[in-house]
Amino acid sequence: MSNARHLGYRDELLADGQVHRRYEDGRSEWRRRGTDRQIHWHDSLGRSGTDEPLGRDLVKRRYADGTAEYGRDIGYGRTVWAGGLVTLNRSSFGGRLGVVVGALGVAGVAAITAAQLPPSALSEAEEEELRQQARQQASGSSGSGDGGSGGGGGGSADDGGHDGGHDDPGAAEDFGDWNDSDDGWDGDDFG
Repeated sequence: MSNARHLGYRDELLADGQVHRRYEDGRSEWRRRGTDRQIHWHDSLGRSGTDEPLGRDLVKRRYADGTAEYGRDIGYGRTVWAGGLVTLNRSSFGGRLGVVVGALGVAGVAAITAAQLPPSALSEAEEEELRQQARQQASGSSGSGDGGSGGGGGGSADDGGHDGGHDDPGAAEDFGDWNDSDDGWDGDDFG
């Protein structure tokens, strides 16, 4: 997948408990956790929707108009979206690790394999099975995120309605341990 395009973003935790996500293309997204294991979001382009964890590394981004797309967290703050967009969380890493991750983010784009691509569609039964896996994983662990990008709006109207993908549409970190702090977010939630 050498023609993949990457889009970085940085997250900032706001005083009201929301996360403000700023994409390198100038767009912004505001994200908040719901009580239903979903991330509710709206962006500077007037779009809105939810991001939902499915299984270990998939995220489903559902738009307010009913359309949906899937992303796959491939680690190091990167999420691959079906349209070929790779979102990269640049806020999770600092120091030497940030340099390494930055290099992986750029060089790793060319190394994405077909096995890492998310599905273009899932049946309702397949989604429900993956939801069950996500619930089991969440109840069986204290939540971990490896910095995947997941979830949140990156793309533009000209990339097929791609909102940019946890780990930007919804990052895997966004769906970590939902009971780990009073505000519902922690350091692993940025992604």
